[in-house]
Amino acid sequence: MTRRRTHRVSIITLNTGRGARATSHPYPSRTPVLALDFGALSVLVTTSAGDLVTSADVEFARQLAREADRFARSVERSFHGLANGKGIAA
Repeated sequence: MTRRRTHRVSIITLNTGRGARATSHPYPSRTPVLALDFGALSVLVTTSAGDLVTSADVEFARQLAREADRFARSVERSFHGLANGKGIAA
């Protein structure tokens, strides 16, 4: 996805753990929604229009899936990295 790079104004950190979950909500008459819940905070990821999917939406969804898979593999490696199963600290 080629987007113009801009300087970040702020960063929001959402920590996983107890209560954190990701849920996909497919709908028969509109585009799907990905819900990321972090306790009292929810983030909804949707397409650019509720009734239309563009090629940019497909490209972003594929990029999101790739990066989520990479994140999961890194978390798993860190978790299994120590004999006590508690993962690495740094």
